[in-house]
Amino acid sequence: MTRCRLCGSEAMASVVDLGATPPCESFLAADQLDQPEPAYPLHLQVCTDCWLAQIPPLITPEETFKEYAYFSSFSTSWVEHARTFVSGAVERAGLDPSEAFVVEVASNDGYLLKHVVDRGIRCLGIEPSVNVGAAARDKGVPTLTEFLSPETGAAVRAEHGPANLVVANNVYAHIPDVIGFTQGLRALVADDGWVSIEVQHLLTLIEDNQYDTIYHEHFQYYTVASAIRALASGGLALVDVELLPTHGGSIRLWARPAEAAGEPSERVADVLAREKAAGLQELSGYTEFSARVAKVRRDLLKFLIEAAERGETVVGYGAPGKGNTLLNHCGIRPDLLAYTVDRNPYKHGRFTPGTRIPILAPEQIAVDKPDYVLVLPWNLRAELTEQLSYVHEWGGRLVFPIPELSIVEVQS
Repeated sequence: MTRCRLCGSEAMASVVDLGATPPCESFLAADQLDQPEPAYPLHLQVCTDCWLAQIPPLITPEETFKEYAYFSSFSTSWVEHARTFVSGAVERAGLDPSEAFVVEVASNDGYLLKHVVDRGIRCLGIEPSVNVGAAARDKGVPTLTEFLSPETGAAVRAEHGPANLVVANNVYAHIPDVIGFTQGLRALVADDGWVSIEVQHLLTLIEDNQYDTIYHEHFQYYTVASAIRALASGGLALVDVELLPTHGGSIRLWARPAEAAGEPSERVADVLAREKAAGLQELSGYTEFSARVAKVRRDLLKFLIEAAERGETVVGYGAPGKGNTLLNHCGIRPDLLAYTVDRNPYKHGRFTPGTRIPILAPEQIAVDKPDYVLVLPWNLRAELTEQLSYVHEWGGRLVFPIPELSIVEVQS
């Protein structure tokens, strides 16, 4: 029996079952193609007591994040998003460069903290992946190679002092021990400090068919309502929320130690009301999702099969984790998608997990001039439509699979 990892309830309801897939960032080297490849069930459920959506923790963070294929700095728009955030956070938290201390958890390759360093503010990244943490240190961002736990948080606080601002962007979904991680955040932050968390919003995931963001690295999927309960488990209280366009729709949670929090903003009440109106605190909000996911699969496969029968070529752009959920769920292989490309050199010459589609450098698209480019990181639609405008030169078109199949003629 599956129990909710937040409240311990056994009242779990199925939302969507995507079958079994390999871990989404386990890209294969050429010499691994003839070896067995493990796959794990990918079944999203929701707790009908606390309404935290979650998948079973079948793989551990240690298996995924000790060496990691995702480097945040390869997304231009994400680096700019981080720069803008730092500017606003410094103002909100009233950070004095001569005294302040900022900690980012899951700091990746220093994409965000480099902006803190540039402002002359003392900071520390806590990043479990050895390879991306090394890239951060090369940029001059102090980085500790560790997972956050209550013990890690206490040790950092003892050595460096309490943090005026703790940032946890795109990590709150990545940890199966929600309560321990939240206690770690509380251990890091000063008693009058701020915690900022960005995480995908379950509301937009459900409304916009964003099922490809369900993968084994993401153990849970938050509404503001379930996030409030998760934060409280570690002694934090939500004071404000922002709705962001990132990752197809995210929430930025501003929390403080419960004893210093005060009343939450009106925006918190507004988003809670939207979630309730969408039925996300009752089963009615989840019952149609599985059928809409099935339609995404059918539409994409129909397009790819018909393009192949016409003798047209389709290649991919990007090799994100979400893309591997989509490719595996749809059963797409190199006969339908010849290859995909990615800006991250780490992935070049490797193959997508499960579907074993070759990953090449982006320049290959201009060489081959395919009829269609299937954009797998659809959440970067504006950025990538501009980057790929050159496919117009030979009449190529872009294909976005989510929230529904969209074929776009780009302008040069």
